[in-house]
Amino acid sequence: MLRYAVIFFIIALVAALFGFGGIAAGATEIAKILFFVFIVIAVITFVLNLIQRK
Repeated sequence: MLRYAVIFFIIALVAALFGFGGIAAGATEIAKILFFVFIVIAVITFVLNLIQRK
């Protein structure tokens, strides 16, 4: 999921470079959402692993 966030971020950078503001904004929002979903899943996994080890 982090990979897709990075891909959408790169798409946003390229779109902004060529002047496609709407596409860049959309790709940036998708990248943000995917990044935060990745962070939430990573934290949940970390916490569940800590609970399981006890």
